[in-house]
Formats: sequence, structure tokens, C-alpha cells
Amino acid sequence: MPPRACLATTVEKNTNALPKAERGSNPQDSVWPTADESAFAPSWFVPPASAPASMQPDADPWRSPARLWTYLMRARVFIAAVLLALQGLLIVQGAGRTWLVWLCLAYVLATAGVLRWGRPRSSDSVWSPRWALTLWMDLGVFAVLQYYQQGNINYTPLFALPVLLAAILGPLLLALGSAAAATLALLWDAWTTFLYNPDLGTTRFLQSAVTGAGLFLVAWLAHQLSVRLVREHAQAQRSQALARTQTDVNALIVTGLKEGVLVLDTAGVVWHANPAAQLMLGATEASDAPRELTRTPGWPLLYGWVQSCFAFGQDEDTELVVPAPGGGTRKLRARARPTMGDTGARACVVFLEDLRDVEARVQTEKLAAMGRVSAAVAHEIRNPLAAIAQANDLLDEDTTDPTHKRLTTMIGQNVKRLGRTVDDILEVVRPPLPMNQRTLPTIALDGTVEQLLAEWLQLRPQGERLQYTAAAPNTLVAFEAEHLRRVLVNLLDNADRYASNERAAIRVLTQANPAEGTATLEVWSDGAELSAQVKEHLFEPFTSSHSRSSGLGLYICRELCGRYGATLGYRRALSQGIPGNAFVVTFKSQTER
Repeated sequence: MPPRACLATTVEKNTNALPKAERGSNPQDSVWPTADESAFAPSWFVPPASAPASMQPDADPWRSPARLWTYLMRARVFIAAVLLALQGLLIVQGAGRTWLVWLCLAYVLATAGVLRWGRPRSSDSVWSPRWALTLWMDLGVFAVLQYYQQGNINYTPLFALPVLLAAILGPLLLALGSAAAATLALLWDAWTTFLYNPDLGTTRFLQSAVTGAGLFLVAWLAHQLSVRLVREHAQAQRSQALARTQTDVNALIVTGLKEGVLVLDTAGVVWHANPAAQLMLGATEASDAPRELTRTPGWPLLYGWVQSCFAFGQDEDTELVVPAPGGGTRKLRARARPTMGDTGARACVVFLEDLRDVEARVQTEKLAAMGRVSAAVAHEIRNPLAAIAQANDLLDEDTTDPTHKRLTTMIGQNVKRLGRTVDDILEVVRPPLPMNQRTLPTIALDGTVEQLLAEWLQLRPQGERLQYTAAAPNTLVAFEAEHLRRVLVNLLDNADRYASNERAAIRVLTQANPAEGTATLEVWSDGAELSAQVKEHLFEPFTSSHSRSSGLGLYICRELCGRYGATLGYRRALSQGIPGNAFVVTFKSQTER
């Protein structure tokens, strides 16, 4: 078979191992050959079929060995320049051929152009312009120079470059094909030499055979190394991606923690600090620069304590009192965990917790336990209380003595009071249905409040002491009228108890906010300002400043509001220039049509 036909056959077989062209309209949907399709996969183009998704090639797998590609192309330019200089030197010496100089000049320009603009792609065929300007051009130019070699110059070692190019950047079959093409070129040169000089031709045949075997060995070894490199490269990329993902997840978790977390070394350099830690130490706002933490009011105290932890080399727990930004102090629970890195660097992980949050959680747990106990006690009280009420009614019917009548009346009043307390407790502890499983009733806010006020005023006349302003016409709110009665009556009772006897000492105001979809009911009184201790526990159960109060009123009001998506809050507010206490219920509202 002629050498050219043999080379064409080799190349045709090699195309079966190259990446196939895309089979769909989407350029990113190209089909890649796998190990099942080619016995010579994997390569830079063809990863193992069992490789994970992260090891599969991207839309352009040449993005991975781009640096290696650049090095090889630069080597081609350098070799081309050396060949041009060599041919020019031969011309000067009178032993060269002019057309070989032009050939080397064209080769220099071609290699420089490929370095600047060319880049093989995964869909390139064996005879694509890019492969033609790299692999096949090198083999052709070196074969011509070898055939027309002058003097003692031997161009045989140059054939290693295209073989390495194919072995590193192509599949194994292409590398072996390039080695075969180079071997055929050397054998052809040996054959022509044998025709003119049989004695020298025999030596050339032996040299060509040994060189060809070496090229095949180089092709196979270089390809195996490239396959191993691409696998390690893919694994490194996968590990980096997993590490970045883990870092992002950790940062997201730490950033969202209410507990402060910071990491610092023995020199006081802050490696990391989440927003909670920055705010706890007195920063006005969270910053992306952890070093800004060293300028916060609480940093000197914290750093001094961490230094002592480094000195002892053990875990430490303590409570720190740090300055607050707006004045005052803040109590923090701090836990330090010194650690030693693999490089010998010492660092300390510090966890900060605001004791106010700790106390709030403890208080919440206490309230939950108290609620369960109260519900059990209420159930136990209900039946004996009903028996006491019935016995008191019978006793009241049989007695005519005014003293006894007064005693039975007192018993009846206190029994009713205990009954209301039991009902309130059972109402609160009874879990409501989820919002999406029940239909909330709607009532006209102004009309309902006016009716409830009239009923309350019949029992507790106020005259000019109470002022009502209706400013939410045609406004419907999601609330049951009976539950709104309990909320409003409780707020009015408190206002009546603590307000003065002046005109408009108690003011009830409704207001609509259509833009926000809300409406408010405000009960204001000109009573004295609440103390800080009362404000802190204002809506907690069994907390009251009045001796005859159960302390459940405001707690039950807030719980009832929460069942309808409403809120109950307190603020110190001015009304017509007079300071007072305002309790505001905010409803979800809609306009009546």
C-alpha cells in the first residue's frame, strides 16, 4: 500500500476515536464518545464513561489544557524560527535552497497565526483546518526537510513534537496515527536513500525503524500521562467546587446564626466574624471587613480574655459585660475554643451569646411549662367550682339574714371571677386551627367598636372622661365580635383603672390604612408611664401590678389577636399634646363594597 494511502487509512480509522459532531440544533448538546465507543478513550476529549458528571468535559474541553496548548504552540513558533534561521544560514553559505527558505518562512507565519488565533475544538475532525495547521503541517514540513536534508543536519528529532501534540491533546488513536505517519516519512526517506546508495540505505532503514518504535512508545506514554493529568485535573476541579460549595454553605449558616461566632489568632487578627458577633461587641452595623471589629467598644475586653485563654491553652467559658453603642452595658456569655492548625498557627474560635436572649428562652420555657400546669389546674378546679356555685345559689335562696346575703353575694362574685379565670386559661391553651384550614369572620370595625363601647359604658359610665373617634369607615377586619369584645373590654378596664378623672382621659381611636391593607384600634389613657420592669413583662401571664388582677388579661388579648393574624402592642404616645399609654391592635383589613 502506498504511504499516502496507508496514512489516509490510519487517519480514517482515527476519526472513530475523535469527538463526534453535534447531533442536535443546540451547540451544547454535542454527543461525546465514551469508552464503549472507542477502545482508545479516554483523552482530553473523551473521559471515562464511568467518570462522575464533574469529570465530564465542558462545552469546550480545550479550556482545561489551555496553558499546555499555549506552551506547545510557542514551542512550534520557536522551532519554526530556528529552522528559518538555519535555512538562511545555509543560503549564506551557498549550500541551501531558496524555496526551503520560503517554506520555513511560511511555516513561521502559520505557527504564529495558530498561536494567535487558532485553537482546536472538541468537534474538530482529523482534517479540520486547525488540525491541518498544527499536526499535519508539522509532519509535512519536517518530512520535506528530512527528505531534502543538506549536509549533516538531521531533522528526525523534530518528529517528536507533532507526536507529543497529538498524544497530549488528542485521543490515543490520533497519537498512534501521527507516530505512524512520522515513521512512514522516515521509511520513505530511507527507501529513497537506499535506491541511490544501498550501503547507506540499510543504516537509514535501521535508524528509521528504531526512531519509529521510539515515536510509538512516546505517543503511548505521553497519552497515558495526559489521561492521568486530565483525571487529576478534573478531580481537583471537583474538589475545589465542593470546597467552594461547603464554604458558601458554612458562611450562609454562620451568617444566619443569632449566636456570635468569630475566629482570631494570637496577634489579634480577626479571621472571621459573623454579623451577630459584630453587633454584640458594639458595632453600629455589620461589616464585611472583620478587622473593623477591633474598633468596637467591646473588643479590648474580649481580646484580653482571649489572650488569657491562649496562655492557659484550654477552653474557657465566662460572662463579659461590654459597653453598648447607645450607652449602658450588655452582658454576653463567651466560650473560647483555642485550636492549633497543621502549620502550627494558633487560633481561637469564640462563641458569643447575648444573655438577654438566653433569659428570654428560659422565660419562654417557663411560660410553656406554666401554661401546661395552669391548664391542668383549671380542669381540676372547674368541677369543684361548679359545685360551690350551685351550693351558694341554694344557700342564697334559703337565707333571709342580710349578713348571710352579703356573704353569699361575695361568694358568688368570687366564684364568677374564678370561673372567668378558668375559662380564660382554657381558651388560651386550646390550640386553634391553622389559618389555611379555617374561614375567618369579618366585621365592620367602626360599627362593632361603637356597639361594644356602648355596652361597656352601660356598666361603667364615663361621661366626658371617654372620647371615641371613628376614622375607619367601610373597613372590614378579620376578627370575631365576641373575641374583639374581650380584647376591647380588657383594654378599657385597664384604662379606667389607671387614667385620671380629667376630660378625655380615655380615648378610643380607629384608623384605616388602605395602602398597607391594615386597620388599627387604639386605646389611649393619660396614666403614668409604666416602669421598665412592667414593660418588660407586660404581656406575660400571671404578671400584674394590681393585687386583684389575675395577670392574664393582656396575655390573653395578645393570644386572641394572634389567632386572627392581628398584633397587640404598647407604646408611650402623645395625644393632643398629652403624654399617655397607648395599646394598639393592628388588624388585616379590607374595604367594604
